[in-house]
Amino acid sequence: MNHYLTGEKMNIEKQFNLIAEEYDKNRRKFIPCFDEFYKNTTEFIASNIEKPKQIVDLGAGTGLLTYFWYRQCLNSKYVLVDIADEMLKVARKRFDGIENISYQIENYIHKLPHILFDTVISALSIHHLEDKDKRKLFARIYDSLPYGGLFVNYDQFCAGQMEIDHWFDSFWESQLANSGLTDKDIELWKERRKLDRECTVWQEVDMLKDCRFKIVKCVYSCQKFSVIVAIK
Repeated sequence: MNHYLTGEKMNIEKQFNLIAEEYDKNRRKFIPCFDEFYKNTTEFIASNIEKPKQIVDLGAGTGLLTYFWYRQCLNSKYVLVDIADEMLKVARKRFDGIENISYQIENYIHKLPHILFDTVISALSIHHLEDKDKRKLFARIYDSLPYGGLFVNYDQFCAGQMEIDHWFDSFWESQLANSGLTDKDIELWKERRKLDRECTVWQEVDMLKDCRFKIVKCVYSCQKFSVIVAIK
């Protein structure tokens, strides 16, 4: 465990270690647009770029996002970064025997891997950060990428309008109630939701533009879930 983690960051690590083994099994239930969000959007992005040499997955968890990228970019090297060691244990099982995938137990808020990488990806992790920490992270990613480097954030966002936020949240909760999840699963989800610090898609696009990314575009959106691409 990283001893420098305190307060809310320690809570995030604890919450996600608790559910590591069940995470993949339930992820499709928690994300109604799962295939479009993960699979189809990754295929779309990968079909329009040169295959990356080195990909860093921030908040990689069990390696689910890397799994979809690996299917498109078999020869790329991957570094999976997460603060929750139990989640990365699941990722190691997933990619057992694959030599071009490595792992770092690290808090990416403080530093990124000390390697040369041309692509950064992340799924459902950055929305746990306060906006000021999002900005610092985006600036650090920009500074670490080569020109033409790619950042892709698959994440959870608010609508920015109270009434529409209520629509999104209540509809999502009703979908989960009918998804086959257990009461315990939903209770843990509600606890994890307390750690969310969502911004709107447009706020994040502006943050990335402020960090000097030359191209920033939301390439997929379905209610709570969107994918933003930024190119240096």
